Amino acid sequence: MCTGSCSKFIAVPLYVLAFVSILCNIMLFFPDFETEYAADDRDGKNRITEEVKYMAGLIGGGIMVLIPAIHIHLTSAKNCCANRCGMFLSIGFAAAGVLGAVYSLSVAALGLANGPTCLWSNKDNLIPRWGTPFAESNGSYLTDTDVWSWCKLPENVVEFNVGLFSTLLVAACFELALCLIQMINGLFGCLCGTCGKE
Repeated sequence: MCTGSCSKFIAVPLYVLAFVSILCNIMLFFPDFETEYAADDRDGKNRITEEVKYMAGLIGGGIMVLIPAIHIHLTSAKNCCANRCGMFLSIGFAAAGVLGAVYSLSVAALGLANGPTCLWSNKDNLIPRWGTPFAESNGSYLTDTDVWSWCKLPENVVEFNVGLFSTLLVAACFELALCLIQMINGLFGCLCGTCGKE
């Protein structure tokens, strides 16, 4: 496979993964598909999980991967960037995509480890209060589904956060791998050409 065709093969999944990352990040702002938790409450405390506000899926896995994906795709188009210079530039764009994917991956892993912000109570804490009950668990709550019932509001927030942060984590891993492959592909394209004339 020539380096130009490989670029197209890499760019198309990057579009999909960037869209998935953006969608997951936006959905995380609306636990239980309700808008009320995204607004500050009267006591000034936000009801959204802290890691959601870092916007890693929107900025890191989304925009910082989408822009390189566009350029990487153009390196496979004839009469556009399908030349050695275009392939050289794709290395830099892919490196930016790597940074975005690493940012998204790091925040998603942190979001999974700390767990969601919710109105919670348990046998040791009978008065419900807003907080992050699983922050000290180092992610052990993920395998102990019995403690998920500690979160009273938003409903099913643990499942919601685990599902979306896991999706962000997987998407970021694929984005990272594809951008690293494009960096190698761009190097070969820069040295050997894009096969665009064949």
